[in-house]
Amino acid sequence: MAKRIIGTTPKEDGFRMPGEFEAQDQIFMIWPERPDNWRDGAKPVQIAFTNVAKAISRFTPVTMLVSQSQYQNARYQLPADVRVLDVSNNDSWVRDCGP
Repeated sequence: MAKRIIGTTPKEDGFRMPGEFEAQDQIFMIWPERPDNWRDGAKPVQIAFTNVAKAISRFTPVTMLVSQSQYQNARYQLPADVRVLDVSNNDSWVRDCGP
């Protein structure tokens, strides 16, 4: 169960936001699909995300978070070394809503 922490800061509780320049154990991405955000059923941006994931995965493990309805599509497009997880979402900006 979640609990509220009042009276302290995230830093005081041992949390911090790593810099984008720091070494990473892995990269999380969210598969784009929202028709109100992406044109042509998100097909062009899915190709772009696939290419970005391929480039990153040459150096760092990549995990792609994908809605259930897009799982097969993403798994088909992404290389085998990109981990694909069925995680409900409605965005593709993982920095704001990801783990």
